[in-house]
Amino acid sequence: MINLREVSETNDMISKENLDVRTITMGISLLDTIDSDINKLNENIYNKIYNSAKDLVATGDTISKYYGIPIVNKRISVTPIGLIGSSACHTIDDFVSIAKTLDRVAKDVGVNFIGGYSALVAKGMTPAEELLIRSIPKALSSTERVMSSVNVGSTKTGINMDAVRLMGDVIKETAELTKENDSLGCTKLVVLCNAPDDNPFMAGAFHGVTEADRIINVGVSGPGVVKMALEKVRGENFEVLCETIKKTAFKITRVGQLVAQEASRRLGVPFGIIDLSLAPTPAVGDSVADILCEIGLEHAGAPGTTAALALLNDQVKKGGVMASSYVGGLSGAFIPVSEDQGMIDAVEAGALTIEKLEAMTCVCSVGLDMIAIPGDTPNTSIAGIIADEMAIGMVNQKTTAVRVIPVIGKGVGENVEFGGLLGHAPIMSVNNFACDKFVNRGGRIPAPIHSFKN
Repeated sequence: MINLREVSETNDMISKENLDVRTITMGISLLDTIDSDINKLNENIYNKIYNSAKDLVATGDTISKYYGIPIVNKRISVTPIGLIGSSACHTIDDFVSIAKTLDRVAKDVGVNFIGGYSALVAKGMTPAEELLIRSIPKALSSTERVMSSVNVGSTKTGINMDAVRLMGDVIKETAELTKENDSLGCTKLVVLCNAPDDNPFMAGAFHGVTEADRIINVGVSGPGVVKMALEKVRGENFEVLCETIKKTAFKITRVGQLVAQEASRRLGVPFGIIDLSLAPTPAVGDSVADILCEIGLEHAGAPGTTAALALLNDQVKKGGVMASSYVGGLSGAFIPVSEDQGMIDAVEAGALTIEKLEAMTCVCSVGLDMIAIPGDTPNTSIAGIIADEMAIGMVNQKTTAVRVIPVIGKGVGENVEFGGLLGHAPIMSVNNFACDKFVNRGGRIPAPIHSFKN
Protein backbone atom coordinates (compact mmCIF):
# COMPACT_ATOMS: atom_id res chain seq x y z
CA MET A 1 0.00 0.00 0.00
CA ILE A 2 1.29 3.44 -0.93
CA ASN A 3 -0.02 6.63 0.63
CA LEU A 4 0.59 10.36 0.48
CA ARG A 5 2.62 10.25 3.71
CA GLU A 6 5.28 8.26 1.87
CA VAL A 7 5.26 10.82 -0.92
CA SER A 8 5.71 13.66 1.55
CA GLU A 9 8.81 11.94 2.94
CA THR A 10 10.43 12.37 -0.46
CA ASN A 11 10.02 16.15 -0.66
CA ASP A 12 13.64 16.85 0.25
CA MET A 13 14.79 14.13 -2.14
CA ILE A 14 12.98 15.86 -4.98
CA SER A 15 13.78 19.49 -4.15
CA LYS A 16 17.37 19.11 -2.95
CA GLU A 17 18.75 15.77 -4.09
CA ASN A 18 17.72 15.41 -7.77
CA LEU A 19 15.26 12.57 -7.25
CA ASP A 20 13.12 12.07 -10.32
CA VAL A 21 11.11 9.53 -12.23
CA ARG A 22 13.41 9.35 -15.22
CA THR A 23 10.82 7.88 -17.55
CA ILE A 24 7.36 6.48 -18.04
CA THR A 25 7.74 4.14 -21.00
CA MET A 26 4.75 2.60 -22.74
CA GLY A 27 5.58 -0.68 -24.42
CA ILE A 28 3.46 -1.39 -27.47
CA SER A 29 3.25 -4.63 -29.44
CA LEU A 30 3.31 -4.17 -33.20
CA LEU A 31 2.77 -7.85 -34.02
CA ASP A 32 -0.77 -7.15 -35.19
CA THR A 33 0.44 -4.45 -37.60
CA ILE A 34 2.46 -6.79 -39.81
CA ASP A 35 1.65 -6.57 -43.51
CA SER A 36 3.50 -7.50 -46.69
CA ASP A 37 2.78 -4.08 -48.22
CA ILE A 38 5.26 -1.47 -46.91
CA ASN A 39 2.80 1.41 -47.18
CA LYS A 40 0.09 -0.47 -45.34
CA LEU A 41 2.62 -1.57 -42.70
CA ASN A 42 3.68 2.02 -42.06
CA GLU A 43 0.04 3.08 -41.81
CA ASN A 44 -0.70 0.27 -39.35
CA ILE A 45 2.35 1.11 -37.22
CA TYR A 46 1.45 4.80 -37.02
CA ASN A 47 -2.18 4.12 -36.10
CA LYS A 48 -1.38 1.49 -33.46
CA ILE A 49 1.19 3.69 -31.71
CA TYR A 50 -0.83 6.89 -31.95
CA ASN A 51 -4.03 5.33 -30.63
CA SER A 52 -2.17 3.61 -27.81
CA ALA A 53 0.01 6.51 -26.65
CA LYS A 54 -1.88 9.69 -27.54
CA ASP A 55 -2.65 10.38 -23.86
CA LEU A 56 0.72 9.28 -22.42
CA VAL A 57 2.40 12.69 -22.20
CA ALA A 58 -0.64 14.49 -20.82
CA THR A 59 -1.17 11.77 -18.22
CA GLY A 60 2.47 11.91 -17.15
CA ASP A 61 2.28 15.69 -16.78
CA THR A 62 -0.92 15.43 -14.72
CA ILE A 63 0.60 12.86 -12.36
CA SER A 64 3.76 14.94 -12.01
CA LYS A 65 1.78 18.04 -11.02
CA TYR A 66 -0.55 16.15 -8.69
CA TYR A 67 2.20 14.50 -6.66
CA GLY A 68 4.94 17.07 -7.21
CA ILE A 69 7.25 14.39 -8.60
CA PRO A 70 9.38 15.33 -11.65
CA ILE A 71 8.82 12.95 -14.55
CA VAL A 72 11.66 13.78 -16.90
CA ASN A 73 10.80 11.71 -19.97
CA LYS A 74 7.85 10.00 -21.57
CA ARG A 75 8.88 7.30 -23.98
CA ILE A 76 7.61 4.47 -26.15
CA SER A 77 9.13 1.09 -26.89
CA VAL A 78 7.89 -1.18 -29.67
CA THR A 79 8.35 -4.74 -30.88
CA PRO A 80 11.75 -5.07 -32.60
CA ILE A 81 11.34 -3.70 -36.11
CA GLY A 82 13.61 -6.46 -37.43
CA LEU A 83 10.65 -8.77 -36.83
CA ILE A 84 7.85 -6.41 -37.82
CA GLY A 85 9.39 -5.43 -41.15
CA SER A 86 10.45 -8.87 -42.28
CA SER A 87 7.60 -9.40 -44.75
CA ALA A 88 7.47 -5.93 -46.26
CA CYS A 89 11.05 -4.67 -46.24
CA HIS A 90 13.27 -5.68 -49.15
CA THR A 91 15.66 -2.73 -49.19
CA ILE A 92 17.43 -0.47 -46.72
CA ASP A 93 15.07 2.36 -47.72
CA ASP A 94 12.06 0.21 -46.81
CA PHE A 95 13.34 -0.10 -43.25
CA VAL A 96 14.27 3.59 -43.15
CA SER A 97 10.67 4.44 -44.08
CA ILE A 98 9.57 2.64 -40.89
CA ALA A 99 12.12 4.62 -38.86
CA LYS A 100 10.64 7.82 -40.27
CA THR A 101 7.13 6.63 -39.38
CA LEU A 102 8.28 5.95 -35.81
CA ASP A 103 9.86 9.40 -35.65
CA ARG A 104 6.71 11.07 -36.98
CA VAL A 105 4.36 9.38 -34.53
CA ALA A 106 6.76 10.03 -31.64
CA LYS A 107 6.62 13.75 -32.45
CA ASP A 108 2.84 13.68 -32.91
CA VAL A 109 2.18 12.11 -29.49
CA GLY A 110 4.91 14.25 -27.90
CA VAL A 111 7.24 11.61 -26.43
CA ASN A 112 10.96 12.24 -26.04
CA PHE A 113 12.15 9.00 -27.60
CA ILE A 114 10.85 5.85 -29.24
CA GLY A 115 12.87 2.65 -28.95
CA GLY A 116 12.65 -0.60 -30.83
CA TYR A 117 14.39 0.04 -34.13
CA SER A 118 16.07 -3.16 -33.15
CA ALA A 119 17.20 -6.64 -34.13
CA LEU A 120 17.64 -9.66 -31.87
CA VAL A 121 20.43 -11.66 -33.50
CA ALA A 122 22.22 -13.44 -30.64
CA LYS A 123 22.46 -16.71 -32.58
CA GLY A 124 22.05 -15.64 -36.20
CA MET A 125 20.57 -13.06 -38.54
CA THR A 126 17.64 -13.43 -40.90
CA PRO A 127 18.00 -11.53 -44.19
CA ALA A 128 15.52 -8.95 -42.91
CA GLU A 129 17.37 -8.46 -39.62
CA GLU A 130 20.68 -8.01 -41.41
CA LEU A 131 18.99 -5.49 -43.69
CA LEU A 132 17.66 -3.58 -40.69
CA ILE A 133 21.13 -3.49 -39.10
CA ARG A 134 22.64 -2.15 -42.31
CA SER A 135 19.90 0.50 -42.43
CA ILE A 136 20.66 1.87 -38.96
CA PRO A 137 23.13 4.60 -40.02
CA LYS A 138 20.69 6.06 -42.54
CA ALA A 139 17.74 5.66 -40.15
CA LEU A 140 19.43 7.43 -37.23
CA SER A 141 20.84 10.20 -39.40
CA SER A 142 17.42 11.00 -40.85
CA THR A 143 15.35 10.91 -37.62
CA GLU A 144 15.44 12.73 -34.28
CA ARG A 145 13.68 10.58 -31.68
CA VAL A 146 14.27 7.03 -32.88
CA MET A 147 16.52 4.83 -30.73
CA SER A 148 18.17 1.66 -32.02
CA SER A 149 19.56 -1.46 -30.38
CA VAL A 150 20.98 -4.78 -31.54
CA ASN A 151 21.26 -7.79 -29.25
CA VAL A 152 24.23 -9.83 -30.49
CA GLY A 153 24.71 -12.35 -27.70
CA SER A 154 23.26 -14.20 -24.73
CA THR A 155 24.32 -16.62 -22.05
CA LYS A 156 22.09 -19.26 -23.63
CA THR A 157 23.27 -18.95 -27.24
CA GLY A 158 26.75 -17.41 -27.21
CA ILE A 159 27.95 -14.41 -29.25
CA ASN A 160 27.12 -13.85 -32.90
CA MET A 161 30.51 -12.61 -34.11
CA ASP A 162 29.21 -11.92 -37.61
CA ALA A 163 26.82 -9.40 -36.05
CA VAL A 164 29.56 -8.03 -33.79
CA ARG A 165 31.82 -7.40 -36.78
CA LEU A 166 28.97 -5.80 -38.70
CA MET A 167 28.18 -3.49 -35.78
CA GLY A 168 31.74 -2.17 -35.90
CA ASP A 169 30.99 -0.95 -39.43
CA VAL A 170 27.51 0.29 -38.56
CA ILE A 171 28.69 2.41 -35.62
CA LYS A 172 31.43 3.98 -37.71
CA GLU A 173 29.06 4.70 -40.62
CA THR A 174 26.54 6.24 -38.22
CA ALA A 175 29.31 8.45 -36.88
CA GLU A 176 30.25 9.55 -40.39
CA LEU A 177 26.66 10.37 -41.40
CA THR A 178 26.16 12.52 -38.28
CA LYS A 179 29.64 14.05 -38.08
CA GLU A 180 28.27 17.58 -38.47
CA ASN A 181 26.73 17.09 -35.00
CA ASP A 182 29.79 15.47 -33.39
CA SER A 183 28.61 11.99 -34.49
CA LEU A 184 25.45 12.38 -32.40
CA GLY A 185 23.76 9.44 -34.14
CA CYS A 186 25.90 7.00 -32.16
CA THR A 187 24.36 8.22 -28.90
CA LYS A 188 21.11 6.63 -30.10
CA LEU A 189 22.59 3.19 -30.81
CA VAL A 190 23.52 0.45 -28.35
CA VAL A 191 24.80 -3.11 -28.78
CA LEU A 192 23.63 -5.58 -26.14
CA CYS A 193 24.12 -9.02 -24.67
CA ASN A 194 21.22 -10.56 -22.69
CA ALA A 195 18.92 -7.63 -23.50
CA PRO A 196 15.82 -7.60 -21.24
CA ASP A 197 12.34 -7.49 -22.81
CA ASP A 198 11.02 -4.84 -20.40
CA ASN A 199 13.71 -2.15 -20.16
CA PRO A 200 12.27 1.40 -20.04
CA PHE A 201 15.66 3.09 -20.54
CA MET A 202 16.99 4.17 -23.94
CA ALA A 203 18.67 3.37 -26.20
CA GLY A 204 18.19 -0.31 -25.32
CA ALA A 205 14.41 -0.30 -24.90
CA PHE A 206 12.21 -2.52 -27.03
CA HIS A 207 8.92 -4.30 -26.35
CA GLY A 208 9.68 -8.00 -26.05
CA VAL A 209 7.55 -10.58 -27.78
CA THR A 210 6.75 -12.14 -24.38
CA GLU A 211 5.05 -8.93 -23.25
CA ALA A 212 1.35 -7.99 -23.30
CA ASP A 213 -0.17 -5.89 -26.07
CA ARG A 214 0.56 -2.72 -24.11
CA ILE A 215 2.40 -2.18 -20.84
CA ILE A 216 3.61 0.64 -18.58
CA ASN A 217 7.21 0.44 -17.35
CA VAL A 218 8.68 3.12 -15.10
CA GLY A 219 12.33 3.97 -14.60
CA VAL A 220 13.32 5.74 -11.38
CA SER A 221 16.64 7.43 -10.72
CA GLY A 222 18.20 8.98 -7.64
CA PRO A 223 22.00 8.92 -7.36
CA GLY A 224 21.89 12.30 -5.61
CA VAL A 225 19.56 10.89 -2.97
CA VAL A 226 21.90 7.98 -2.27
CA LYS A 227 24.92 10.27 -2.03
CA MET A 228 23.19 12.58 0.47
CA ALA A 229 22.16 9.60 2.58
CA LEU A 230 25.73 8.28 2.64
CA GLU A 231 27.07 11.66 3.72
CA LYS A 232 25.16 11.19 6.98
CA VAL A 233 26.99 7.90 7.74
CA ARG A 234 30.45 8.95 6.62
CA GLY A 235 33.12 6.81 8.31
CA GLU A 236 30.72 4.09 9.46
CA ASN A 237 31.39 0.40 8.75
CA PHE A 238 30.17 -1.58 5.75
CA GLU A 239 27.09 -2.91 7.52
CA VAL A 240 25.82 0.62 8.18
CA LEU A 241 26.82 1.66 4.65
CA CYS A 242 24.89 -1.18 3.04
CA GLU A 243 21.80 -0.69 5.21
CA THR A 244 21.72 3.00 4.31
CA ILE A 245 21.88 2.33 0.56
CA LYS A 246 19.23 -0.38 0.84
CA LYS A 247 16.79 1.77 2.80
CA THR A 248 17.28 4.70 0.43
CA ALA A 249 16.70 2.50 -2.61
CA PHE A 250 13.50 1.25 -0.98
CA LYS A 251 12.15 4.81 -0.63
CA ILE A 252 13.11 5.73 -4.20
CA THR A 253 11.40 2.62 -5.57
CA ARG A 254 8.20 3.39 -3.67
CA VAL A 255 7.97 6.69 -5.49
CA GLY A 256 8.27 4.86 -8.80
CA GLN A 257 5.67 2.32 -7.73
CA LEU A 258 3.21 5.10 -6.97
CA VAL A 259 3.74 6.77 -10.35
CA ALA A 260 3.55 3.46 -12.22
CA GLN A 261 0.31 2.38 -10.58
CA GLU A 262 -1.28 5.78 -11.15
CA ALA A 263 -0.22 5.89 -14.79
CA SER A 264 -1.52 2.36 -15.29
CA ARG A 265 -4.88 3.27 -13.77
CA ARG A 266 -5.33 6.51 -15.69
CA LEU A 267 -4.27 5.06 -19.05
CA GLY A 268 -6.02 1.72 -18.65
CA VAL A 269 -2.77 -0.08 -19.47
CA PRO A 270 -1.33 -2.88 -17.28
CA PHE A 271 1.62 -2.07 -15.03
CA GLY A 272 4.77 -3.93 -16.03
CA ILE A 273 7.90 -3.23 -13.99
CA ILE A 274 9.80 -0.65 -11.98
CA ASP A 275 13.39 -0.24 -13.10
CA LEU A 276 15.34 1.19 -10.19
CA SER A 277 18.50 2.36 -11.87
CA LEU A 278 20.84 5.00 -10.53
CA ALA A 279 21.01 6.80 -13.88
CA PRO A 280 23.09 9.97 -13.55
CA THR A 281 22.69 13.30 -15.32
CA PRO A 282 25.23 16.05 -16.00
CA ALA A 283 23.70 18.02 -13.09
CA VAL A 284 26.02 18.61 -10.14
CA GLY A 285 25.16 16.20 -7.33
CA ASP A 286 23.45 13.65 -9.59
CA SER A 287 26.43 11.35 -10.12
CA VAL A 288 27.16 7.66 -9.54
CA ALA A 289 30.87 8.51 -9.51
CA ASP A 290 30.23 10.89 -6.60
CA ILE A 291 28.61 8.03 -4.69
CA LEU A 292 31.75 5.96 -5.19
CA CYS A 293 33.82 8.85 -3.87
CA GLU A 294 31.52 9.15 -0.86
CA ILE A 295 32.08 5.46 -0.19
CA GLY A 296 35.77 6.27 0.09
CA LEU A 297 37.52 6.67 -3.27
CA GLU A 298 39.47 9.73 -4.34
CA HIS A 299 38.15 9.30 -7.88
CA ALA A 300 36.12 6.68 -9.73
CA GLY A 301 38.77 4.40 -11.21
CA ALA A 302 40.96 4.27 -8.11
CA PRO A 303 41.83 0.85 -6.62
CA GLY A 304 38.69 -0.46 -4.93
CA THR A 305 36.32 1.05 -7.51
CA THR A 306 34.96 -2.27 -8.77
CA ALA A 307 34.32 -3.51 -5.22
CA ALA A 308 32.56 -0.27 -4.27
CA LEU A 309 30.39 -0.41 -7.39
CA ALA A 310 29.52 -4.07 -6.74
CA LEU A 311 28.41 -3.16 -3.22
CA LEU A 312 26.32 -0.24 -4.49
CA ASN A 313 24.66 -2.24 -7.25
CA ASP A 314 23.74 -5.12 -4.97
CA GLN A 315 22.26 -2.97 -2.21
CA VAL A 316 20.23 -0.94 -4.71
CA LYS A 317 18.70 -4.17 -6.04
CA LYS A 318 18.00 -5.50 -2.53
CA GLY A 319 16.24 -2.30 -1.52
CA GLY A 320 14.26 -2.22 -4.74
CA VAL A 321 12.89 -5.76 -4.57
CA MET A 322 11.55 -5.11 -1.07
CA ALA A 323 9.64 -2.06 -2.33
CA SER A 324 7.93 -3.59 -5.36
CA SER A 325 6.96 -7.08 -6.46
CA TYR A 326 7.75 -6.17 -10.05
CA VAL A 327 11.30 -4.85 -10.22
CA GLY A 328 12.75 -5.53 -13.66
CA GLY A 329 14.49 -3.99 -16.63
CA LEU A 330 18.12 -3.30 -15.71
CA SER A 331 17.93 -2.01 -12.09
CA GLY A 332 21.21 -1.04 -10.46
CA ALA A 333 23.87 1.56 -11.21
CA PHE A 334 24.63 3.03 -14.63
CA ILE A 335 28.12 4.30 -15.40
CA PRO A 336 27.78 6.43 -18.56
CA VAL A 337 30.74 8.76 -18.95
CA SER A 338 29.23 11.77 -20.74
CA GLU A 339 26.10 11.82 -18.55
CA ASP A 340 27.97 11.78 -15.22
CA GLN A 341 30.06 14.80 -14.23
CA GLY A 342 31.96 12.73 -11.67
CA MET A 343 32.96 10.22 -14.36
CA ILE A 344 34.09 13.07 -16.62
CA ASP A 345 36.20 14.49 -13.79
CA ALA A 346 37.75 11.04 -13.21
CA VAL A 347 38.68 10.70 -16.90
CA GLU A 348 40.19 14.17 -16.99
CA ALA A 349 42.18 13.44 -13.82
CA GLY A 350 43.63 10.30 -15.44
CA ALA A 351 41.95 7.99 -12.92
CA LEU A 352 39.57 6.29 -15.34
CA THR A 353 40.33 4.44 -18.59
CA ILE A 354 38.23 2.31 -20.91
CA GLU A 355 39.96 -0.77 -19.51
CA LYS A 356 38.94 0.16 -15.95
CA LEU A 357 35.41 0.93 -17.11
CA GLU A 358 35.30 -2.53 -18.69
CA ALA A 359 36.24 -4.09 -15.34
CA MET A 360 33.49 -2.07 -13.66
CA THR A 361 30.90 -3.37 -16.12
CA CYS A 362 31.29 -6.83 -14.59
CA VAL A 363 29.30 -5.56 -11.60
CA CYS A 364 27.21 -2.59 -12.85
CA SER A 365 23.79 -2.65 -14.50
CA VAL A 366 24.81 -2.25 -18.11
CA GLY A 367 28.19 -1.68 -19.69
CA LEU A 368 30.42 0.70 -21.62
CA ASP A 369 28.02 3.59 -22.00
CA MET A 370 28.27 7.00 -23.67
CA ILE A 371 32.01 6.86 -24.21
CA ALA A 372 33.51 9.20 -26.81
CA ILE A 373 36.50 7.73 -28.66
CA PRO A 374 38.72 9.05 -31.48
CA GLY A 375 36.99 9.31 -34.84
CA ASP A 376 39.78 7.38 -36.56
CA THR A 377 39.36 4.31 -34.36
CA PRO A 378 39.33 1.28 -36.73
CA ASN A 379 36.00 -0.47 -37.27
CA THR A 380 37.60 -3.73 -36.17
CA SER A 381 38.74 -2.20 -32.88
CA ILE A 382 35.17 -1.07 -32.19
CA ALA A 383 34.04 -4.63 -32.93
CA GLY A 384 36.71 -5.92 -30.54
CA ILE A 385 35.45 -3.64 -27.76
CA ILE A 386 31.93 -4.95 -28.39
CA ALA A 387 33.13 -8.57 -28.32
CA ASP A 388 34.89 -8.06 -24.98
CA GLU A 389 31.81 -6.53 -23.39
CA MET A 390 29.48 -9.18 -24.80
CA ALA A 391 31.74 -11.87 -23.33
CA ILE A 392 31.40 -10.31 -19.88
CA GLY A 393 27.63 -10.45 -20.18
CA MET A 394 27.54 -13.95 -21.59
CA VAL A 395 29.79 -15.52 -18.96
CA ASN A 396 28.35 -13.60 -16.01
CA GLN A 397 24.69 -14.11 -17.00
CA LYS A 398 23.99 -10.38 -16.97
CA THR A 399 23.02 -7.62 -19.36
CA THR A 400 25.97 -5.78 -20.86
CA ALA A 401 26.04 -3.09 -23.50
CA VAL A 402 28.30 -0.92 -25.62
CA ARG A 403 27.39 2.64 -26.63
CA VAL A 404 30.55 4.25 -27.96
CA ILE A 405 30.77 7.39 -30.07
CA PRO A 406 33.70 7.60 -32.51
CA VAL A 407 33.68 11.39 -32.95
CA ILE A 408 34.76 12.04 -36.53
CA GLY A 409 37.48 14.64 -36.77
CA LYS A 410 38.37 14.64 -33.09
CA GLY A 411 41.02 12.84 -31.03
CA VAL A 412 42.21 12.13 -27.50
CA GLY A 413 42.34 15.23 -25.33
CA GLU A 414 39.51 17.00 -27.12
CA ASN A 415 35.97 17.32 -25.79
CA VAL A 416 32.59 16.82 -27.37
CA GLU A 417 29.30 18.46 -26.34
CA PHE A 418 26.08 16.50 -26.85
CA GLY A 419 23.76 18.68 -24.77
CA GLY A 420 20.83 17.92 -22.47
CA LEU A 421 20.81 14.62 -20.61
CA LEU A 422 23.54 13.34 -22.94
CA GLY A 423 26.02 15.81 -21.47
CA HIS A 424 29.59 16.23 -22.69
CA ALA A 425 32.63 13.99 -22.72
CA PRO A 426 36.40 13.95 -23.06
CA ILE A 427 37.52 11.71 -25.89
CA MET A 428 39.15 8.62 -24.38
CA SER A 429 42.05 6.68 -25.86
CA VAL A 430 41.58 3.22 -27.35
CA ASN A 431 44.22 0.48 -27.33
CA ASN A 432 46.03 0.82 -30.66
CA PHE A 433 46.95 -2.85 -31.09
CA ALA A 434 44.99 -4.65 -33.82
CA CYS A 435 42.35 -7.37 -33.43
CA ASP A 436 41.41 -7.68 -37.12
CA LYS A 437 42.23 -11.36 -37.47
CA PHE A 438 40.11 -12.18 -34.42
CA VAL A 439 36.93 -10.29 -35.31
CA ASN A 440 37.14 -11.28 -39.00
CA ARG A 441 37.00 -15.03 -38.29
CA GLY A 442 33.22 -15.13 -38.63
CA GLY A 443 30.75 -17.47 -36.99
CA ARG A 444 29.69 -17.71 -33.38
CA ILE A 445 31.42 -17.92 -30.01
CA PRO A 446 29.69 -20.83 -28.23
CA ALA A 447 27.66 -20.39 -25.06
CA PRO A 448 29.55 -21.11 -21.80
CA ILE A 449 29.24 -24.49 -20.09
CA HIS A 450 26.95 -23.14 -17.37
CA SER A 451 24.34 -22.17 -20.00
CA PHE A 452 23.07 -25.76 -20.08
CA LYS A 453 20.36 -25.56 -17.46
CA ASN A 454 17.36 -27.32 -18.99
